[in-house]
Amino acid sequence: MPTTTAYIGAAIAEISGCFAFWAWLRLDKPVWWVLPGMASLALFAFLLTLVDSPAAGRAFAAYGGVYIASSLAWLRLIEGVKPDRWDLIGAAVCLIGAAIIIAAPRPPN
Repeated sequence: MPTTTAYIGAAIAEISGCFAFWAWLRLDKPVWWVLPGMASLALFAFLLTLVDSPAAGRAFAAYGGVYIASSLAWLRLIEGVKPDRWDLIGAAVCLIGAAIIIAAPRPPN
């Protein structure tokens, strides 16, 4: 699985799982919302293991930028709140950082 696909899938799974807890605790949804949320968070963790990186910490660090951008997409598409220019600039900076982390040339370990 390509790294980009794993990251996007992981972001969707993580945000969905976290939102299930948010909905239960902040939006008064029933407690059963937590069950698919936990399954989604487990899928998130699994998908991150598919990233082509010899070091987990580096894969997780690069994922952070994808998570931030995906969270803003969630904000717009699911919550109906339009991200402002500062949100978009911040996400762009994070994605640039993620690209540097994951794609930088490194000597073999």
